[in-house]
Parts: sequence; structure tokens; C-alpha cells
Amino acid sequence: MTEIRDSFPCAEGDRNPILLIHGIWDRQEIFNTMSTYLSEQGWSVYRFNLIPNDGSAKMEVLAQQVCNYITENFPPEKPFDLVGFSMGGLVSRYYVQRLGGIERVQRFVTISSPHQGTYTAYATGLDGYMQMRPKSDFLQDLDRDVQMLERINFTSIWTPLDAIIIPASSSQMPRGEEVKINVLFHYLMVSDPKSLKAIRNALLAPLKRQDKKTI
Repeated sequence: MTEIRDSFPCAEGDRNPILLIHGIWDRQEIFNTMSTYLSEQGWSVYRFNLIPNDGSAKMEVLAQQVCNYITENFPPEKPFDLVGFSMGGLVSRYYVQRLGGIERVQRFVTISSPHQGTYTAYATGLDGYMQMRPKSDFLQDLDRDVQMLERINFTSIWTPLDAIIIPASSSQMPRGEEVKINVLFHYLMVSDPKSLKAIRNALLAPLKRQDKKTI
């Protein structure tokens, strides 16, 4: 499994490492701008390629790849922060809510993720696409215990101008903090300065609970 890790000397004391999870049809390189931005401010940033990335795999399969990557690259006692873009936000939610990530992740940020589904997911009948449709069994299952996200710092960042997540408001969540920014295109959400600032602020926020367990 190929990976890229970016790290520069920490400028403001110890910070959690950050794992970035890309979306459908993307590769880890989509985070080049974000990774450089965060690394230069003192974070250690990790990213890797989900395989396959074309929507043919179920979210559960991709989330297990996230789980495996974490096991292989982070000490078991080490907390970390998680950032998921687009489909990667749903993959990350499954990891947090179903694969024990709630006990490791301290700050969780989703960027333009179709939490309530997107009508563009009707484009094909592939498994991953079907799970991203509004009111899919997958999304309804995650929503049954979505309140667990209140245990950690959870932030959803989205743009009302999104033409990939339809309706754009599907990226909103009833839990955690919500940040709405006017960015013209879906894919610019990982590189636009306004979005990068919002991500940085979420990753710098004081922890909601300081007695967080690790696994």
C-alpha cells in the first residue's frame, strides 16, 4: 500500500498526528496543498490510497483499510486526529462509529461529505454509490448512534455551492460543530484558503473531553 507522510519540526508544541482520507475517484495526492499547509505549521500528516477508489467497494471494506493503516502506522496508545473528504468522510465515520475509532480519534473533521446522501450517487449501481444514496441502509445505520460523535471534537465543513453533493446541505450534520464556507467547487474544499483555515481551527480546538481512553 503506497503512502505519503509529510512532517516538519513542530512549531507549537506536541500535536496529534493527522490522517487524511480521500474521496471517490481521488488519490492521496489530492491532499498535497492541505498536507503542506498543515505540515508547515507543525503537524505530522499521514495519507494513503483507498483501493479501489471508484465506488465499487462498500464503505465497510474501505474503512477496514483505514483501520489496518492505523494499526500499522500509529502506536496503540497514541491518539490522533482524522480528516475525511467527500466519501472519505463516510468511510471515516464508519471507522469511528463501528471499528473502534471513537476510542482513538480526538478530533474528527469531515469536508463536503454526503452525510445525508447525494443524488449524484444514482449515477451507477456500484456498491459504494448505492451506500451514498439518500436514506440508504448504510447511512441510516450510521445515524442510529450518531450521538456518539458528541464524545469527541467533531466538525463538519461544507459549501452551499457544492455541485457534487446534491443537495449541498446533505453535508450538514446534526451533531458537533458546523462550518459553512462559500467555496465554488467541491474539489477546491481541500485547497481553498478559507477551507484550510477552517480545518486548522478545528484541529487546534481544545479537546471536548480530556480523559479520553485509547485502545
